[in-house]
Amino acid sequence: MSHRNARTTFEGRRLIVERHRAGWPQAHIARAMGISRRCVKKWVDRHAAEGEAGLHDRSSRPRSCPRRTSHQVEQRIVELRHRERRGPDWLGAELGVSARTVSRVLARHRVPRLCMLDPLTGEVIRASKTTAVRYERDRPGELVHMDVKKIGRIPDGGGWRAHGREAGSIQRDRSTKTGFDYVHSLVDDHSRLAYSEILPDEKGTTCAAFLERAIGYFAANGITHIQRLMTDNAWAYRWSLRQVCDRHQIRQKFIKPHCPWQNGKVERLNRTLQTEWAYRQAFTSNTQRADALAPWLDYYNNRRRHSALGGHPPASRL
Repeated sequence: MSHRNARTTFEGRRLIVERHRAGWPQAHIARAMGISRRCVKKWVDRHAAEGEAGLHDRSSRPRSCPRRTSHQVEQRIVELRHRERRGPDWLGAELGVSARTVSRVLARHRVPRLCMLDPLTGEVIRASKTTAVRYERDRPGELVHMDVKKIGRIPDGGGWRAHGREAGSIQRDRSTKTGFDYVHSLVDDHSRLAYSEILPDEKGTTCAAFLERAIGYFAANGITHIQRLMTDNAWAYRWSLRQVCDRHQIRQKFIKPHCPWQNGKVERLNRTLQTEWAYRQAFTSNTQRADALAPWLDYYNNRRRHSALGGHPPASRL
């Protein structure tokens, strides 16, 4: 693509052709216009083959790309993405191509990013805020993150995700009270080992009892001592976890108010819990969804590929 000060603009190329027709030697044309003889010959030959239309700018895109991913593989990538709603690392490992190739294919087909999609339906929704600040501790147990995620309970027979919004929203029916489940989670900063439980509330005593059980789970998986615990500034975390932390010699750390991205490891786990467990499929009862949590956690810790861990599960770092 030529710019306005280029020596071989469309008018400059026409001048090359006119001087060649007037009998100028190509060497003299090149010297007069400050370009190479090869450039002069290119435009003279192109005008002879294509006429004046050959003097216009062309796309720099190559006419052929022998090593480009085949159409069949691209279709498999797009179909698997729509069906499984997974990232390039997972899709590439499943299909035997590189993650970068998957990213290029998805961009070429204008497939939306996962953060823009509803986890159950795959429809485009608003993307959440992200942060570019990343950090990671050097050893397991050096820092763990704790948080609670509140999700609506599923009425018997299934909610709107199972029957559609046309059936009516259960939250609009004031006579029907379904309540909420509180998913308490603890995740290790270095290994991403996670432990979660569904509990009836987020009170101080409940949080303290969960932390005790989570410490036991981490110890059974090789993290025998937790040095620091990072949480938000909830009352239950500030005052009810002191005895547990003192007993296990854990130092509490609190994020800056209204900055949840500072506790990003567990916040990302909360999102993964929603997209891959809570809203991955349409459950017909709350008990059915609760029973699916433990098998999913086993898969998450021992088999699920993590992009932050180089495509390996958390157990690989323990």
